[in-house]
Amino acid sequence: MLRRALPALFFVVLTSCQTVHTAGNNSFRFAKRVVTGEIPRATRFVTRGVKRLLRLERDGSFWHADELRGRPSILISLSEQMVYLFKGGQLAGGSPISSGAEGYDTRPGRYRIMEKDIDHLSSIYGDYIDREGNILVTNIDNRKDPRPPGAKFDGAKMYYFMRIYGGVGMHQGYLPGYPASHGCIRLPGHMAEKFYHEVRVGTPVEIVP
Repeated sequence: MLRRALPALFFVVLTSCQTVHTAGNNSFRFAKRVVTGEIPRATRFVTRGVKRLLRLERDGSFWHADELRGRPSILISLSEQMVYLFKGGQLAGGSPISSGAEGYDTRPGRYRIMEKDIDHLSSIYGDYIDREGNILVTNIDNRKDPRPPGAKFDGAKMYYFMRIYGGVGMHQGYLPGYPASHGCIRLPGHMAEKFYHEVRVGTPVEIVP
């Protein structure tokens, strides 16, 4: 019985993903329901054929933005550890993320992209290195971790940085499979680059639990 129902389920979900055409808040709310409701339920039963149809990469990312038109918007789902791109209300891309670890939780809310910096370096987190560039102390917070004599601060590389609020933004980074950042939203390098070139300063961003 379940096997006979799966094709219909896949058709409904995929059709919903591809037919969210109406602009505005209603469209975005509907698209968000599809992403945070229908897609997670359907992915429990995804087959190889459906993965090929969605063109999912091995890391779970997908990208249709080049084929779509319309204003971009971003939805970040902390529970799914996924970020989604919409264009004109249509689901255009998605990528796994690593958000803030416990104690550095990424803050839900509605924001906009405040700044873009392709070669961004952290002014707070990074390593202490010597004159030759050898790492003396790694993964430090220069506001509280003492600097060894003669050492200098080397800020963590955050390529394709898209600032969302305060010091928090989306950028290329390591994804261990769970929330592990200092609050930022890390993406695989190839997806950080795609998102960076699709969004602009002022692009709406919603972060949901």
